[in-house]
Amino acid sequence: MLETIKEGKTSVDGPPADRPAGARYGRLREHFPCRPVSFRIAAMDQERLSQQAAFLTESDKLKSILRRTLLADGSRRENTAEHSWHIILTAMVLREYAAEPVNFERALEMLAVHDLVEIDADDTFAYDAEANRTRADRERRAAERLFGMLPSDLGGNLRALWEEFEAHQTAESRFANAVDRFQPFLQNLATEGGSWRIYHPTREQVLRRMDPVRTALPALWPFILAAIDQFFSAAESSQTEP
Repeated sequence: MLETIKEGKTSVDGPPADRPAGARYGRLREHFPCRPVSFRIAAMDQERLSQQAAFLTESDKLKSILRRTLLADGSRRENTAEHSWHIILTAMVLREYAAEPVNFERALEMLAVHDLVEIDADDTFAYDAEANRTRADRERRAAERLFGMLPSDLGGNLRALWEEFEAHQTAESRFANAVDRFQPFLQNLATEGGSWRIYHPTREQVLRRMDPVRTALPALWPFILAAIDQFFSAAESSQTEP
């Protein structure tokens, strides 16, 4: 075809004078033997898209919510968006340790949305007894506003995921909660105790906090128990040294 075009015998604008009009695209069909395809663009629901875009823009605020957990390098506190990404990755890596069959797609969806309420409610530190007294109410009001930004079908689905996570009643929520505890545990190990060292919870408080791992990821429990015992034994020894 290139040679024909160079010789001036074919033009994309029309056939040569010595060829019939019906042969306008004949040479092109020889090289690209496909039929023209027509596309119809469906009318977009502008109101629905506007709600979705507003919700996604609002969710960006999660990047500004600071947690008590340090980054693994100890340089600063992590934000909740970083935590949400990290626990999703943690779930993907640790799925083989689940104690019961789990719908992992649902578990990952649960992990993606479970902390969105912190945009309004802020992060409630696990060992802050006073803040935990009002956590449920603050997070419920946050869920109403945030998920209410979405079209009712989508907002209802995401809120149901959040409520399922909080209830700890399904295999997916038990697995998701265990992963949510395991990730900051690893951060604390990487930073010589991290939030344990800074905020001084008791060994019993840490064990209660980590208990979802014992039931949902039991194969990991000996590792966790040994690390907790080692940290608190070292802390007690340092306090008794002259």
